[in-house]
Formats: sequence, C-alpha cells, structure tokens
Amino acid sequence: MSRARRWTRVTVAGLTAVLAASLAACGDSGPDRVNYLIDARVDNYNVNTVDGYSSGAVMALARVLPGFSYLGPDGQVVPDHDIGSVTVEEGPSLTLRYTFAKDSVYSDGTQMTCDDIALAAAAMGGRLRGFDAATHAGYRDIARVDCTPGEKTALVTFARGRDYAQWPALFGVGTLLPSHVVARMAGEDDLVGALDSRDQDRIGKIATAWNTGFTLTPGQEINQDDFVSAGPYRVARYTVDGGLELTANDKWWAQAPVTKNVTVWPRGTDAGKAVDEGRIDVADTADLSVGDRVAGRATAELDGSENRTAEQDPRPLSVTELVPAARGVMADPLVRRAFASCVPRDRLAQRFGANGLVWSLRTVAPADSLSGALNEQFARRYPRADVRRARTLLAPRPTDENGRRPKVNIRLGYVGPDPVAAAVVADISGSCSAANITVTDAASPEVTPGDLGRSVDVLLTNGPTGSAAAGTASGFPDAFALFRGDPLNLSGFDDARAAGAINDLSLTDVGSTRLPLIRTVETAAWDRLASIPLYGTVRAREHTPQVARVVPGLARTGTGWNMDRWELT
Repeated sequence: MSRARRWTRVTVAGLTAVLAASLAACGDSGPDRVNYLIDARVDNYNVNTVDGYSSGAVMALARVLPGFSYLGPDGQVVPDHDIGSVTVEEGPSLTLRYTFAKDSVYSDGTQMTCDDIALAAAAMGGRLRGFDAATHAGYRDIARVDCTPGEKTALVTFARGRDYAQWPALFGVGTLLPSHVVARMAGEDDLVGALDSRDQDRIGKIATAWNTGFTLTPGQEINQDDFVSAGPYRVARYTVDGGLELTANDKWWAQAPVTKNVTVWPRGTDAGKAVDEGRIDVADTADLSVGDRVAGRATAELDGSENRTAEQDPRPLSVTELVPAARGVMADPLVRRAFASCVPRDRLAQRFGANGLVWSLRTVAPADSLSGALNEQFARRYPRADVRRARTLLAPRPTDENGRRPKVNIRLGYVGPDPVAAAVVADISGSCSAANITVTDAASPEVTPGDLGRSVDVLLTNGPTGSAAAGTASGFPDAFALFRGDPLNLSGFDDARAAGAINDLSLTDVGSTRLPLIRTVETAAWDRLASIPLYGTVRAREHTPQVARVVPGLARTGTGWNMDRWELT
C-alpha cells in the first residue's frame, strides 16, 4: 500500500510559531538527554575540508559551530543574530560589514573576533596554497578582508563585478573555526598578519593546523582547549559505545538550550545497538527502515531497500548521483558513455527515488522552482538501460595482440555498509553485465572523495560528494561541482562554457536569468558525462512522540539545525 513519508513542511507562520513556543519554554528544565541518529561519519570538527564537507559533521555540529547565518528547514538562509549582524555598505562593489555580538565568546572564554572571518576567507578563497577547502564558491570572489586583529568588526570587500548573489550564506554555520586555536596550533602570534604576508612557511603552518588539527575519532579524549564551541552546545565526549556527546555550553550568551544534553549517533559508533534498544529519539537517515523503527512502524524483516518503491518525499534539495573519476578506466569517453548507457536510471528512480521520478539535473534539485520544465528537457539523455548501445560504444576500443579487447571493470564505491546503496549497485551491476561491463561493489566504511580514481572508479553520492544530508535552497555551493578547478569538482570536469555559466549563475538569483545559464551547464555536463544524476534523494526524518519541537531539515545541516529547541516531554 502506498503511503506518504511522515514529515512536516513548516511554513513561515508555522516556523514562527514553533520558534516562539521554543523561546517560551527556554526556562523549562526537561529530561536530561535526546539521542539523535545520523547516517554518516563524524570524523572532523572542521566541516569545510573536502572530507569534512562530505561527512555528517555539519549535521552533528550545526549548534556547536554556528555562524552569521544558518540553513532553515527548507534549506533557506536565515540570519543568526545571536552571532552578530551583517550590513551592506555603499561602494563600487559588494562590501559587507560583519559585526560580532558584543557578548560572543568561545567556550574557553576567548572573544569571537574578525580574526575568525579573516581565517575563513583565506582558507576557502583558493588564493593561498595549502588549505584543503571543500569549495571556493563565494569566497573566491572576495578581494580583501579589512580586520584589525582582536576587533569585533570586519569589512569584507568583493572584487569589482563579482557581487556573489548568495552572500548571506557566507561565514555561515560551520565555517568559523576558532582562529586563536588555529594560531596556537601553528605557533603563530599574529594570524592575520601571517595570512596577509607572502611568507609561505607561516601560511603553510596555519593551513596544516586548519586541515588536520581538528580530527575527531571515537575513543579520543576531547581537549576542551582545542575543540572550543561558539554555540549553545559543546562537544563533551566521543566514544564508540556512547556516541558523540554534546552538552550545554556554559559560556553561551543567548537563549540556553532546552535540553542540556544531546547524543549524536553517527557511523562508527554503536548506533545500531542504540536503535535496537529503542534509545533513539530523532533520526535523519537515508535508511527508511531505520526511520520506520524509530517511529515504531517497521517490521523486523525489512533490510532497508525494499520499502522505498512507494515512498513519497517532499521535493528534495539533493540528488543521488554517480560521479566518475577523471583517471583510470572512466577517463575513456567511450567507457563513460557505455556505462551511462547500461545504468537503469528509470528502474532505480522507480525503486529508490523521490516520487519515482528520474532526475536529469545536477545544478537544480527537485525543490527548485525551475526544476519541472528543465528536468523534462534533459530527460531524453540516457533515460533507461540500453545494453545494445553500450556494446556498440565499446566496439571501437583497441584490441590487444591477441585480438581481444580489455575488459571493462568498474569499482563503484560508497560509504558502507549501506543496504540501500548496495541494492543500487547490485541493480547497476546486473544491468551492465549484459554489456560486458563488470561493476564491482567497492563499499567501505572509510571511502572518501579522495579515493575516487584510486581505490574506486565511480562514487555513489548524495549531492556532489557526500553520503550524508545534502543541498541548499539556492543550489550553492553544490553547483561548483561542475566548475573547473573547484575542489567539489571530483570528476575533473573542465568546460569553458559551463565555467562561464556557473560564474554568471553565482551572481544572480533571478529565475529568468538563471534558466539559460542552467541549460548551458547541464548541456555541457551531459555531453561530457561529468556525472550521472539518478533521482531525488529520499531520506527519513523521524522522531518519537516524546520529543517536541523537532522540525525536519531538508538541507545539508539535516534535522539537527534546531536541536537546541528540542525537548523530551
């Protein structure tokens, strides 16, 4: 029997009511702990590195590392006035004044200052060598940051003609690492001066600290001097059997969290045991069977794949994709086209996708207002498995001295174990075998974007790189997965037309202007098979009736975007 997924679409009025009720209850002393399950690793406090971005770190730490904005339940950018204010200054190019709240401090008592903004801009701007940023989107357009070290205000000026339209999302949730901690790790007394200098040795030490200084591993002791918080929660402990434990930050200057303790259960912890024992209160996961169990609906025989066919999801903000490597077997254009030809996109969408719809866009998710008409325009590209075409495409490949063509072996990787992804790979493997293409399941708990082109030839991802919740209402920065040279561009896609169109897309949010630009990008991406979109991603966002004020989040921050308002009743 078809049934819709339980979720709550929060209108502006509804969200206002939820937040108002939450604020009224801030003085309540509810039960001690909420247990929150997510379906991805949390192995880095820095959500801005390549690996941190692809993980579930921002789902877990959204209320530990806030910024000047956050992503609301529908992926919209909402100013976070607890952290500070942003004002637009007059000038020939976009100029923004960032002012931290007077009382804003980290959990170690150190003031939040413009140094934090200068560090974020330098680390993600792409101009300084050594920083392993996940993307340069938006930050690459900043011409300079005027910051007097230790002051509460920074002036951020963009390059002439580079007025980034999505600027409200810059320096947002997760982007502001504690600059004083990075400076200490790097042995640097003047971080801002070092970043402004041309001394690569000093800059390199700062980059190393930013890249590697915030690793999180279950079982490691949490040094409170390093893992400082600027939000209502701080990290207390991280163990396999106890999960990632968050506790109220006593230096937090704004409304105190309703529930003082939240335990996040990511991959690599005893999350399955917590589900089996009925301890999970809130879940945000791609495994619908787990979501059903949390909500009290599932039966024991479900394995996470067979209950998706009739599922409905709100118009999602992310798309499940196949991302090929730029080297190895997938570097051959004929192999890419043959592989795309044998992937049963229609069958996969009907079995696993949001509303059973094949999705044919990368830069526009089903939730976008332009999505319907655009998706139809590209739906004729590799709509279903065509084994005969795949064989024909491989026929011209050169033979060896014995007249044999080399076999096509493709290692398809994803973060596992994952019963849904395993079922997707099995379906692709069965279809492609008829075209003499061997697709091997290369799942591993340790798979990262860096493995593409090394231990795996294709990645199965949610969004451009990840295995966790993904997407934003604007589609940025994910569109930069098709921009030449950007770290999000895992497939090495390099097309001048697409790069120019993405440049222009980043400067506008007007639908009529976006439409031809998106067509240009998607046409080039399909011509070169930068990736293979499959379907809008379906996720379970569930909670028990005993938890109030849980508002499902459709964006990359997941449902944890407002965890400080949750209350056990």
